[in-house]
Amino acid sequence: MDAVRVALLREVLAGTEWLGATRRFGGTLRGSVVSYGGGLLLVGSEEYEPWHLAAHLVDEAAWSGTPELSPTLVRHGARESDPAHLAVGLGRIEAARRGETLLVVAPDAPGAPLLERVHDARRAGATVLALSPGGGELPALAHESLAVPPDTELDLDTVQHLVSAAAGENALPSPRGRRRFRDRLSRFADQLTAPPSYRW
Repeated sequence: MDAVRVALLREVLAGTEWLGATRRFGGTLRGSVVSYGGGLLLVGSEEYEPWHLAAHLVDEAAWSGTPELSPTLVRHGARESDPAHLAVGLGRIEAARRGETLLVVAPDAPGAPLLERVHDARRAGATVLALSPGGGELPALAHESLAVPPDTELDLDTVQHLVSAAAGENALPSPRGRRRFRDRLSRFADQLTAPPSYRW
């Protein structure tokens, strides 16, 4: 999903809770990595690895000039023979410390081994953020959590697009108020002609 599609999706979602919620969560993500100088760890559940979000965050880091947003993808099945960027296993979460941010993305409730590591990372001072269906132990462990229930109008993948785009924004969005039609049209034209946020 490129910048134009994200802009169109935001227009469709204007007035819903999702626009504000994803921008707040993305702002929290950006604030946590920038405030402490980086160290973003991204992990999914055993069945789900957030490859797509990792790629989008790398792109947003480049486009926004915020290298701290570029995550280290932590994998459940990482092997030493994997390329370096794919060989980071769950032991990295155990080594997380103050100043680092751990973003957990799980479409289902994570298992006990991951939850234990998340708990240890939080106790060691890492900031824990979670994108999940809500409920269970994960949101309780997180400093900030965004719930994406399975019966909602947006799926987890779409929410990840909105969150990564919000994390890469260099300025706060202008407040939505009564604007002249020409102002809205000009803003929309700027969005359509802006460089894409993702390189695919």
